[in-house]
Amino acid sequence: MKSERRLMAYSGGKLVKTYRISLGKKPVGDKQFEGDNKTPEGLYTINDKNPHSGYHRNLGVSYPNASDRREAARLGKSVGGSIKIHGLPNKAPFLGKLHLLYDWTAGCMAVTNEEIEELYNSVAIGTPIEIKP
Repeated sequence: MKSERRLMAYSGGKLVKTYRISLGKKPVGDKQFEGDNKTPEGLYTINDKNPHSGYHRNLGVSYPNASDRREAARLGKSVGGSIKIHGLPNKAPFLGKLHLLYDWTAGCMAVTNEEIEELYNSVAIGTPIEIKP
């Protein structure tokens, strides 16, 4: 839930944990093209795990989907990619929960390093996710 800055993790249809997140620098509205600093909205899957990210660790989000590609093409723009759920910048791990004071990513969803460790270790590639306004 972007508007609530919440990532909710479910297992077997039951809510198991809620994380507070930071979003793209322009958090309102759906991502339309590369460089718009928006976090996408819609149905995706976790499609990658990177233990050597520039942001501690990350889970890849399957953005762009077919609808995202059509919208960017309609606008005559590049659709972009590399949307992640990630930890803090490797150069600033000391930020901890202070990262929640403002939306600072280029379109990703950010949590603390401890939280991305937990997600990274418990979320499988192929897990469906829904990003809601």
